[in-house]
This record gives sequence, structure tokens and C-alpha cells, in this order.
Amino acid sequence: MIGLIVSGHLNFASGMASAVKAIAGEQQDIAFIDFLESISPDELEKQMRQAIDSMDCQQYLFLTDLPGGTPCNRAMAIMMQNPAVEVLAGVNLPMIVNAAFEREGCSTTELVQTLREIGHDSIQDIRKQLAQVDSVDVEEEDGL
Repeated sequence: MIGLIVSGHLNFASGMASAVKAIAGEQQDIAFIDFLESISPDELEKQMRQAIDSMDCQQYLFLTDLPGGTPCNRAMAIMMQNPAVEVLAGVNLPMIVNAAFEREGCSTTELVQTLREIGHDSIQDIRKQLAQVDSVDVEEEDGL
């Protein structure tokens, strides 16, 4: 199983934690680390390293909010020192929930590819979709 570490600015991680728990239930080997104004980047990295140390996994995937932001950069520093670590930045809730469901029996490379596809597919222009539905001729059938 791949250990997951979700981190982002302010309450990004804790917000995702409550949503993931509601959708996927309790999960093992997943940590949610907020980068609050009250902690330094060094403290954030320390918490990230402690999260890895607390998990009994062979591979780890950081899921961060903003590419180039402090959580991403500190996760990247860990990745550069540890070949068992990968980082995916710019994540959203569908990606994190699916990471919880899909992380067994695959490599981090496979999981990252799957999550990138989910992230892309989960961004929807609802008005455009409704316009497409409205423009399709739908044969009406009698109801029940």
C-alpha cells in the first residue's frame, strides 16, 4: 500500500481529511498536514518526515495544493532525498478520494498517472454540459 501525505495552505489538508473520511471512511497510512501561519516551513517539513516515519509502507505519495507552494516545495525536498517518495501538486478532492481507494496493488507511478487523469476529468463546465444535453434530441417515452 502507498502511504499518502496530504498537505496544503491553511486548512486545506484538514478540510480534505473530513471530506475523505465522509466519503471513504477511516483510512490507514494517510496523513493530513496543514501549513498554518503559526508554523515555519522547517516545522512543516519536520511534520511531513514524521508522517512518513509513522507509516509502514514501501512507497509514499505527497498530494499538495499548489505547485511551487511551500507544502509542495518541502515535499519535493523530501522526494529528492528519498526515492520511495513522489509528489503530485494541484490536487483536488476527487483525486485525494481516489488515491485512498486506488493505492493498493499499484506503483506510485501508476497511481500518479491515474490521479492526473481523474483530476483532469473531474474539472467540469456544468453550463456547457447542460447546453449539450439541451441540444440533443431526446425521444420522449411514456412514463410508468
